[in-house]
Amino acid sequence: MLSKPLNPTIRFASSGAKRILLVNALPNIFRSIRSLLRKRGYQVDSAHSGIDALIQLEQSPPDLLLLDTATADIDGYEVTRRIRRNAELPFFPIMLVADHNHASVVKGLTLGANDVIRPPVKKRELFAKIQSMLRLKHSIDEQIRINQQHEDFIASLTHDLRTPLIAADHMLHLLRRGTFGKTLPEMRDSLEQVVQSNQTLLEMVDTLLEIYQYEAGCKDLHFHKIDLWELSQRVVRELTPLAMTKGLALNLTLVGATDERSLWVRGDRLELRRLLTNLIGNAIRYTDTGSIELRLQHFTRDSPENNSIVLEVEDTGIGIPPEEQKFLFERYRQGNHQRRGNGLGLYLSHQIVEAHHGTIKVESEVGKGSCFIVQFDLLRK
Repeated sequence: MLSKPLNPTIRFASSGAKRILLVNALPNIFRSIRSLLRKRGYQVDSAHSGIDALIQLEQSPPDLLLLDTATADIDGYEVTRRIRRNAELPFFPIMLVADHNHASVVKGLTLGANDVIRPPVKKRELFAKIQSMLRLKHSIDEQIRINQQHEDFIASLTHDLRTPLIAADHMLHLLRRGTFGKTLPEMRDSLEQVVQSNQTLLEMVDTLLEIYQYEAGCKDLHFHKIDLWELSQRVVRELTPLAMTKGLALNLTLVGATDERSLWVRGDRLELRRLLTNLIGNAIRYTDTGSIELRLQHFTRDSPENNSIVLEVEDTGIGIPPEEQKFLFERYRQGNHQRRGNGLGLYLSHQIVEAHHGTIKVESEVGKGSCFIVQFDLLRK
């Protein structure tokens, strides 16, 4: 569809061994482009049909695809659609050559093309577009590389930190039990503080590792039918001693006419357990007097078929100022209070809820307490 030969005297910036794939049903159409790009140092390959292009792409993705919409078997729009739907392929820019009318441009860009050009193509304009697309490819590749380095660093760091912390935790517990001899009374308080500080660091590292896995998209979730009432009972039993040490009551109740046998969701049991532990643990940490209430409710939104489970964790603690509530589920947003915490627990809780296609929000008043409200779709039996 490109009707005029390109002028080889035009200067084009060298791009090393960048690979460009040309796709057209008639080889002679792109002949001038192929020749000139090769002179400029590019590796240029050709495909003469849409299916052939897709096969080559899966075997060796290019840095740029210049694609005529009028291919022999499936048109360039369908090739573009299949490429963008294939999550296994890395990103590379797609330039479509098509009749330049509004419908063609809209269709091409909607399906995932990065540019739509029409024949006959002006030589300088074509090279400028190719350079621009290759710069885009380079920029995205560089960002992916930086992100990967960041993810690898976090994974390595958390692993390297966790190993000595676990060893220290083991040794500290042996010291506390008197395995190496009796501990002097004046040392016991200091030893308890060291034990608590080490456990806090270990919890922080574990939380960072969980967050990294969610953000990197490598978190393995195993969804099963989960009895949320039974799970809530277990978590409450485990955390009740912690609440009792502060003189707090920790209660689990059903709201209204909710039947405990109806509280089933589809989810990852370990992650839902982590969510409940985070929310209740936070409530205990920031509450000095009163109680923490965990409430479950079978809720019908707008029709009997559109049901959900609402989980509420309400405390009588210090509360959260309105200006902080909007940022509460962001990373490292601990707030202005002076309580122990790293600001990661609620962010991780938000990640868990989103992974289960639920919602989480907070209602709070300073000095009166907070209520975290989580909503999941009810599992239909």
